[in-house]
Amino acid sequence: MVHVAVLGYGVVGSGVVDILNENSVCINDRASDEIKVKKILDIRDFSGSPYAELFTNKPDEIFNDPDINIVVETIGGTSFAYEYTKRALMSGKHVVTSNKELVAAHGPELLKLARENNVRYLFEASVGGGIPIIRPLNHCLSANRIDGITGILNGTTNYILTKMKRDGADFNEALEKAKMNGYAEADPSADIDGHDACRKLAILSSIAFGKFVDYRNIYTEGIANITITDMKYADALDSAIKLLAVCKRTPGGFFCRVSPAIIKKGHPLAMVEDVFNAIMVEGNAVGDAMFYGRGAGKMPTASAVVADIIDIVNHVNGGVKGIWDRNDSLRIVSVEESFTRMFVRLEVQDKCMAQKATADIFGDCEFVKLSDMENEIAFVTPEMAEKDINLKLKELLGSVGIKSVKNSIRVHW
Repeated sequence: MVHVAVLGYGVVGSGVVDILNENSVCINDRASDEIKVKKILDIRDFSGSPYAELFTNKPDEIFNDPDINIVVETIGGTSFAYEYTKRALMSGKHVVTSNKELVAAHGPELLKLARENNVRYLFEASVGGGIPIIRPLNHCLSANRIDGITGILNGTTNYILTKMKRDGADFNEALEKAKMNGYAEADPSADIDGHDACRKLAILSSIAFGKFVDYRNIYTEGIANITITDMKYADALDSAIKLLAVCKRTPGGFFCRVSPAIIKKGHPLAMVEDVFNAIMVEGNAVGDAMFYGRGAGKMPTASAVVADIIDIVNHVNGGVKGIWDRNDSLRIVSVEESFTRMFVRLEVQDKCMAQKATADIFGDCEFVKLSDMENEIAFVTPEMAEKDINLKLKELLGSVGIKSVKNSIRVHW
């Protein structure tokens, strides 16, 4: 029998306990062993729970119990979760987590600690909820050189952008609907500012490229500045606006970025709506592979956690096959050095003069027209380094008849 302890009985932790109990027959068959929850650590009172006898508020009852083989960390954050994870690994216990913040911040140390203690540290649920992506990168696609990953990694922002596009709701209205439906936290900043997607991208990039990618070095931009007018312009370009997480190999090195982007409606990611996530992986042998599904939620995320538990039971002596060395981390190409096209909206006094100045400075740009827009022009730049786009925009703002930049969004074509 394999005994499991769950740290934190919140949304995901309670889902893990429920799945292990409700699906015990098929889980035990697939693991060829009986998996049973022995302890649940939480400081709150759950005396009315059907699992009341399993609860404890004393960590020692878990870490000092030699019968507990696997610890599931669903506390979240990087304080108690970090200390408890280290303690579990040093006690010779495998650890499974859904904590993207912890993996992104301390992955190198925790993977190294797992290897030193001949146990495993698995975190499939930290990216994409119930979507299998980390295991495919580590195993199914291991024969490939991964050249890039592009994904919609945050369901909250995708829901907001979908409501803006479908219903014509402005950003604040769409955000309130996300909160009402339980898709956004009371403080949604981690989602709408792009930080959640950034941490997930850092994890995927580290796995794909085999070296630690520090999330603090990834350029990150959220969706708070996206407007209904931007949506209309995107539609005129036969395109949609998504919060995209991108990492890729470039001639100048490795590049990572999280930002809103305009993508053609024919692109597979343009059709991903509401709270769904999708991840496209480009391998040099397989080509493009796409992974799609619910990127968050109690049961989808708990499903991924339990799958990691089963994997450990089936490969109990598997150890840790790959670690990221913080001292050998990847140098990330700066966003200023990266090449892109940019959609730009300008507030102008004279449209004709503004278009002439834009064409003179940017050369072969594509103007986009909306019939109801006065005192404004919009265009898509040619592809060039972002630093050159910014220099040209600065020069353009000095031209007669141009007042300000109303918005700019990267174009992913």
